[in-house]
Amino acid sequence: MIIVLKQDAPDVQVREFCHELEDMGLQINDSKGSDTHILGLIGDTKAIAESWILANPVVETCRRVSEPYKKANRKFHPDDSVIDVEGVKIGGGNFAVIAGPCSIESEEQITYCAQRVKAAGASLLRGGAFKPRTSPYSFQGMRSEGLDLLKLARRATGSPIVTEIMNTEHLPLFENVDLIQVGARNMQNFELLKAVGRQKKPVLLKRGLANTLEEFVMSAEYIMAEGNENVILCERGIRTFETSMRNTLDLAGVVMLHKMTHLPVIVDPSHACGHAWMVPQLAKAAVAAKAIPNCNVCFVSGAEMQAPLTAFLTALSTVAPQSIGGSVPGDYFYCVLK
Repeated sequence: MIIVLKQDAPDVQVREFCHELEDMGLQINDSKGSDTHILGLIGDTKAIAESWILANPVVETCRRVSEPYKKANRKFHPDDSVIDVEGVKIGGGNFAVIAGPCSIESEEQITYCAQRVKAAGASLLRGGAFKPRTSPYSFQGMRSEGLDLLKLARRATGSPIVTEIMNTEHLPLFENVDLIQVGARNMQNFELLKAVGRQKKPVLLKRGLANTLEEFVMSAEYIMAEGNENVILCERGIRTFETSMRNTLDLAGVVMLHKMTHLPVIVDPSHACGHAWMVPQLAKAAVAAKAIPNCNVCFVSGAEMQAPLTAFLTALSTVAPQSIGGSVPGDYFYCVLK
């Protein structure tokens, strides 16, 4: 259930109301945005009558929420969350690029890559020290030694570092990692999710290979339920029947996630397709997926725009006729459907 408070509600009365709700065994997710102040109730609210809530003088309105995720739900937290990773802001319209090698192989390799991605404008450096592989015979990463090399590269460039954790036993090794990644294969490793949720370090959570968006957000909820709300979601492509690419990038899912949750959503274009030549276009598409809904583009028909545009072009022709080809265009210039 979410409760929208009145803008002028006195703080003392709000605190008293919250104490009443907590005495009923409910947790409160308090979200104060630019225009709204919302209390999200977590727990069994079936016995609470909406009329009782609405009778309180600090309450504007209330409604029940059917989705199983609460802390990650945009209804509980209307404004975009912004996650700060050592000064790099992710979410809320901030633009960031995470780049680096798939796996760390040597000090020379990771340092060279770190310098290159830093020079190219990347905000954070990624590199795999622990590598989950489909085959047990494939290279599994340099493990703790790889983490040490990644930290050396951070020291050389100043870039915050991102790397993947595989299980709870490795958490002490990640104390000096700036952004902990939980990979696609561990998206529903609930013990690992709870463990990273009990520490306050930002978490980059990748979507599983064949998981629904609700399952994805519920995994984020596991982390947030333990007290860590610094979660970044990553769409990295899902398994479909298509074989020409490694995975299929679900850009529609990115748009839907922004509706479902206030958490930042980033895209991994390289894992999504498996082809280097596709990465630039998919990266641009990922930016557009967030940008286009916010750019206030609207459609105006030729018939609607003809009169005001003709008036503008007429005025312009008196000042700089060469800028419009020497004369005001006629009706042929407008596409008017009959």
